[in-house]
Amino acid sequence: MSESTNSSGLAFERVLLKLSGEALMGELEYGTDPERVTRIAAQVNRVHDTGLEIAIVVGAGNIYRGLQGAAQGMDRATADYMGMLATVLNALTLQDALERQGSHTRVMSAMAVTEVAEPYIRRRAVRHLEKGRIVIFAAGTGNPFFTTDTAASLRALEIRAEAILMAKHGVEGVYDADPAEVPDAAFLPEITHRQAIQQSLRVMDSTALSLCMDNDLPIYVFNMASEDNIDRIVHGERVGTLVSSGRTPEETRADAEAVPSGGTTT
Repeated sequence: MSESTNSSGLAFERVLLKLSGEALMGELEYGTDPERVTRIAAQVNRVHDTGLEIAIVVGAGNIYRGLQGAAQGMDRATADYMGMLATVLNALTLQDALERQGSHTRVMSAMAVTEVAEPYIRRRAVRHLEKGRIVIFAAGTGNPFFTTDTAASLRALEIRAEAILMAKHGVEGVYDADPAEVPDAAFLPEITHRQAIQQSLRVMDSTALSLCMDNDLPIYVFNMASEDNIDRIVHGERVGTLVSSGRTPEETRADAEAVPSGGTTT
């Protein structure tokens, strides 16, 4: 089943890609695998070259998890700030890989690290996208107690992305139970945001899902290991699991275009 596409053959004009830190590990137990990062950059560059505007939020599970630090006795806010700083490391790694393949990028951080990244300013981020740059959002929301899933939902809404592409590591999409624990867990090709929240399905955290539900923002959950999946999704193929309110991309796009953008800056 395919979604409708525009004149360029794309189902969307602007999307946000959510990458977990684990997606950068490859077969390693910790850190980043340069070969895996290069392959991810190639996937992103391939779809960006079609004219798609793309922003990225990257996690830091390959380096540090705030919740795990808090569980070991660390102050939760301190642990979360450490996790946010770890996402900056991943953002710079991804930026380097993308630019070595010819893309123009900007890293925008919700925490002040001005030597290596621009501060996050919504209108400037939109302008970067309009100019054909890939924008990588780092440091989550800049606040403790919020995950990078929530950052992805928030940034997607702020820049008026038409969808979130939620890349998963080792699974094809959303299941009715954890497939690592329940071997016969059923794959779910399509669900609503509300169903995902009510059934506590592992799409993203409930705060992030609620933001998407309240704003009719669809989420495409897919396996990052298949290197043509991003390309297939943005060209309208149904891949993985679609989490939505049941509205079409055209309806979502029409609503976004009906609201004044407030202008942009250079």
